[in-house]
Amino acid sequence: MHLKIIHSIRANNFNDEHVMQKINDMWKNASPELSEHKDNIYGLYHEYESDYKGDYTLSVAIEGTNVSSIKIPNYTTYEVFKVETDSKQGIFNTWSDIWNMEKEGQLERAYTYDFEKYKPDGDIEIYIAVKGK
Repeated sequence: MHLKIIHSIRANNFNDEHVMQKINDMWKNASPELSEHKDNIYGLYHEYESDYKGDYTLSVAIEGTNVSSIKIPNYTTYEVFKVETDSKQGIFNTWSDIWNMEKEGQLERAYTYDFEKYKPDGDIEIYIAVKGK
């Protein structure tokens, strides 16, 4: 899968008190280009410094190619988490579950490419790259 990057930020969930503002601004800056887009939209997590407590790059992306596109390898294995979209905190709650699973040794993340997939019907799934089994 090729993802065309629309806008990116560098972030840290634990050491950046402005992380939510940065994420909201990133989506706001990408929204003019996304307004006519009718297919899946992605929140792509990549360029990890270390684990979930380290810095990472977050990009808004759509499927397609251009000079700033990223190719997600076909051989990557993912655990898929469905987000409860009825809750305003659905995405945050799902990420909290993912971090807790990792802390408890139930999820061995690869830290290559993870993504939130926003479907046109409103469903959201989070794909977490896991180490090969």
